Amino acid sequence: MATRGFIGRKRSGDPRLPPGQYDAGDDWPVLTAEVTPNLRPEQWSMSVDGLVETPTTWSWEEAHALPQSEFHGDIHCVTTWSKLGVTFGGVSVDELLTVAGPRPGATHVLATSTTGYTTNLPLADVTGGKAWVVWTFGGQPLSSGHGGPVRLLVPHLYFWKSAKWVTRLTLLDHDQRGFWEVNGYHDRGDPWLEQRYTGD
Repeated sequence: MATRGFIGRKRSGDPRLPPGQYDAGDDWPVLTAEVTPNLRPEQWSMSVDGLVETPTTWSWEEAHALPQSEFHGDIHCVTTWSKLGVTFGGVSVDELLTVAGPRPGATHVLATSTTGYTTNLPLADVTGGKAWVVWTFGGQPLSSGHGGPVRLLVPHLYFWKSAKWVTRLTLLDHDQRGFWEVNGYHDRGDPWLEQRYTGD
């Protein structure tokens, strides 16, 4: 279950930091609910299914053949650290959904990792240039500890929503809570509203 025992450093006053967050600087803590898998790129695939017109699966090479894009900005963890001025590279979720074609009734997405971890998101939080499937950090391959070879990136929400080792996005007509949401974390997780836990 979630606890409120996290104690961060004093906030620096940087306007890029949401309430209750501190700048982690060069550090990037490795936090996970599962054992880190040893997944080679050639073993990885990405599927979009559920309420879509064309359920689609991409291999590593096929995903890299899609139009590539980068995110430049900040990320925020519910455990109170933030990492400012980061760069991730991969493919926008919009590109995947353009191929799969969401049906009119689709309102939510359930992201699933190769480990079985899940997290839920409103469809509006992964469309319109807000989310990516990424495989580089700072121009280098994403390390396994940080979700490599591929993770979801939804930087405007707390980082547990950016599922590590992502392999599937399922579009739904309802909200289906994921691992941390069932265990006491907030359903959406907006860091600027401090939506850390159920009831925030």
